[in-house]
Amino acid sequence: MLESIRVKNVALIDEAEVEFHKGLNILTGETGAGKSILLGSVQLALGAKADKSLIRQGEEYAFVELVFTLDEEHKKALSEFDIPLDEDILILQRKVYPSKSICKMNGDTVTLKTMQSAAELLMDVHGQREHQSVLKAAKQEEILDDYCKGRIFDLLEELGELYKAYREEEALLKEASKSDGSHLKELELARYELDEIEKAGLQEGEDEILEERYERLSNAKKIQEAVGSVESILQNENGSGILNGISMAIRQLKEAQQLDEALKDEMLQLSDAETILQECSHSLDRYLDSFSMEEGDLGSVEERLNLINHLKDRFGREISDILEYGQGLSEKINKLENFEQYNEELKNKHEKTKAGYFKLASRIHKIRTEEGEKLKEEMERALLELNFEQCAFSVKTEYDESVLSKKGCTKVVFRISLNPGEPLKDLSAVASGGELSRIMLALKSVFADKDNTGTLVFDEIDAGISGKTAWKVSEKLAVLRKRHQVLCITHLPQIAAMADAHFCIEKTVEGEKTKTGIRLLERQESIQEIGRLLGTDQLTDAVLKNASEMKDLAEQTKQSQSKIEL
Repeated sequence: MLESIRVKNVALIDEAEVEFHKGLNILTGETGAGKSILLGSVQLALGAKADKSLIRQGEEYAFVELVFTLDEEHKKALSEFDIPLDEDILILQRKVYPSKSICKMNGDTVTLKTMQSAAELLMDVHGQREHQSVLKAAKQEEILDDYCKGRIFDLLEELGELYKAYREEEALLKEASKSDGSHLKELELARYELDEIEKAGLQEGEDEILEERYERLSNAKKIQEAVGSVESILQNENGSGILNGISMAIRQLKEAQQLDEALKDEMLQLSDAETILQECSHSLDRYLDSFSMEEGDLGSVEERLNLINHLKDRFGREISDILEYGQGLSEKINKLENFEQYNEELKNKHEKTKAGYFKLASRIHKIRTEEGEKLKEEMERALLELNFEQCAFSVKTEYDESVLSKKGCTKVVFRISLNPGEPLKDLSAVASGGELSRIMLALKSVFADKDNTGTLVFDEIDAGISGKTAWKVSEKLAVLRKRHQVLCITHLPQIAAMADAHFCIEKTVEGEKTKTGIRLLERQESIQEIGRLLGTDQLTDAVLKNASEMKDLAEQTKQSQSKIEL
């Protein structure tokens, strides 16, 4: 459930915070007051595309925060996102700057995709654009698959893998079917390249060792001069080296120690220093000896590196890439040397994959057809409750192997007849704007018992309707509120009257700035707002009485629904 939303610096909203309630939350306000801005803020926090124009003029960023309470099912579903869920709370935050946005879930920075995926589990936002999306065949197929998801979800994953294999094998067959003898040229080239790689006798990591050795040998003269200079400092023929000095110091300190035993520690320290420096001098001697033995290897090291770099230019950035490429060449050569056998095996494999695909696609089609009949019956009941008194609805499923895709071979078409005696026609050819909004609400109500989405958001679900139909829509929203939290932006008094919590969105001018705010209305304020929605210039006693009666009737309707539920 959505507990609250906090918005800062979004369009006309300076700063606003709203705490929502269980049941049906209604949002109303004058045209242009900022209702769409509030919905846009919600969608922003749910991962919608951010536009810098959303940032309030004169501000550096826009900020939106949504706070949800979670049940155990939601916590289990959200556990895959690896975010802290110590309590039954999830806080989604998004800060939008002109060139970037930052998303956080319970304080952890996450990707936009992660936030979108998590939000889909918690909230379903139905905007005006979705009215039109239901007219598209792809959307209708998606709706039907969602309806029968429990039966076909795993099957669709399996079908997707078969479809991918089918297309890959089809491409290989097309390549193998070339009759110009090009496979012989490929075989010759593959053998040549593999021979070149095998002759090189590459070992992983040898390039790094060789480059290090090359660097050392290339700077041999500088290194030898530096080491020789150190050797001279340590000890030299004229006796002025550090070791000569320490040796002399030890002799003199030894004489002094014989006169005063207190100098014993200093004597030991000098002796240790002499030992360390002598070992260092011997090591440097050995290093110089080994260095002189390696100097002649510079040419061979350079030649080996050139060979390796040449192979890298052709076959891969790393030696491991070259070796992997060589393994691929071996497999390719084996395939091309047994071309006819390979071609036949590939054909058999492709036929098997194809048969498996169509068998599974047919099974999925059968499930879609069965579930389509159930969806038809539920939709007709839901549409009847939304004042489609003489309505017939159908889900037409047609199996067509020519439309092969990762989702199968089923063509899905929603059809409807709005008047008695009229034949069923495709939804796209019949429904008006107001009818579409009710059809979408019917779909939402059918799915309400099938999913665990906590919060449903409707933006002007009342578009194009009025009168008795508007009241039917409000009754349907009242039914949805029993199992879901519902947020609904509306212009209709019939729907506003059904509110469990009624919020008013208002626009004010302070100085030279326009601001949008939102507040929860008390019962009498709600009645006054319903009166305004009735469309009169003045809130007369008659208008307020009408609004109050509408509010009372809505309360009676909700109480009746509760009794029926019991």
